[in-house]
Amino acid sequence: MTRDLSRREFLQRSAGVSGALVSKRTFFLDPESIPFPSEAVAASDRVRFGIIGIGMQGSGLLTNAIQLPGVECVAACDLYDGRHTLAKEIAGAKVTTTRRYQELLADKDIDCIVAAVPDHWHKQVVVDTVSAGKDIYCEKPMSHTAAEGVAMVAAAQKTGRIVQIGSQRVSSVICAKAKEMLAQGMIGKLNLVEGSLGRNDPTGAWEYPPPPDLSPQTLDWDTWQGTVPKRAFDAKVFARWRCWKEYGTGVAGDLLVHLISGMQYMLGWNEPPKRVMSMGGILRFPDGRNMPDVHATLFEYGEVPVYMRLDLGCETPEIYRFMGSKGILEVTETAINYMPQTGEDTAPSYYVSGYPREMREAYIKKWHEEHDPAPGKEPTTEGFSYKGASWDEEKPHLWRFFQAVKSRQPVTEDAVFGHNAALACHLANESYFRRSATTWDAASQQIKG
Repeated sequence: MTRDLSRREFLQRSAGVSGALVSKRTFFLDPESIPFPSEAVAASDRVRFGIIGIGMQGSGLLTNAIQLPGVECVAACDLYDGRHTLAKEIAGAKVTTTRRYQELLADKDIDCIVAAVPDHWHKQVVVDTVSAGKDIYCEKPMSHTAAEGVAMVAAAQKTGRIVQIGSQRVSSVICAKAKEMLAQGMIGKLNLVEGSLGRNDPTGAWEYPPPPDLSPQTLDWDTWQGTVPKRAFDAKVFARWRCWKEYGTGVAGDLLVHLISGMQYMLGWNEPPKRVMSMGGILRFPDGRNMPDVHATLFEYGEVPVYMRLDLGCETPEIYRFMGSKGILEVTETAINYMPQTGEDTAPSYYVSGYPREMREAYIKKWHEEHDPAPGKEPTTEGFSYKGASWDEEKPHLWRFFQAVKSRQPVTEDAVFGHNAALACHLANESYFRRSATTWDAASQQIKG
């Protein structure tokens, strides 16, 4: 008695010469074209901005912004005095500093605002800024809650001011090329999207060291807390606010929103998911936080399922995989890899391993006669690899904002785009806490269970 052949063994024995040859070419993408800072710009053509929030993210934005030609920082605001010193170290002693961002909004010499404040302050700062007649670049996620996002969109539309949200992948040459390839139907019919990111260190999980001089004297703690229930001064809460839902939005608002924003841009989607299901937990960092450090979510966008996985307990590459009938488009921080598939049988069906031998051999012989190419005429399936600048580069995204302030042309990541990306994150968080699927009710503009 002969043993049954496995699927792999059957294919190896019956494949013959029908398989396609595979080749791969690598191309390099030109970076975003930004003029050199040394190029002269007339005073009348300069953009003068104020920055609100000069912490970890804000200081990076300030550093990059002032290196752009024709862009000047006029004033900086932060509730912690140490960051007033930092702002002057970065942008020069001439920069005015204050604890009250309203002073920046009232300054007629300031054209626009860059804001990098905790999530629970986004709505107020954005609404106040556009209501004061100024444009604003606001860090992601756009909103702290779905309701706040609704209010922010309404304010932007009412005032007509430019609002750009800070998920810089929409200004990345890597994501732009992937968008082009997907629009051309490179992968055929899209049927699944995966995205993932993992970290494995305390800093990556937001266990930041608070400034040694932080105190109620150097920080306006009461104002920083905003409208959330008041608590006694806590330096760790100030430095690690992403860990608590009262101030932040967890891995969803810090990391998932990048994956969602990039996916929306590359696929040309600008809508919230129809249904969301999340699970996870506080598995690695039980340090008092109330937001999960592991968060896995399934999204339903139209017919296409999307799986996104965030993990602060194990480092893994930040990556997308767009899967379709003609292959896979894999997108990483600095590269795109296209792995083609024919979507057709490349060998006789392994189902016939259940045929009697004579019938099986006749089927295999006929299959090869009908499908094998002539010698030297084997088809070639060509893959592509693109290399480019990191999708985390902030200068291109800032440059597009400042150019829009001058030209009044719309930006890609406007309030509606930012709101839809943030909604996916709010739906994911709500699903995690409710332990059930969530949906977005567009009529009532509320999250439903």
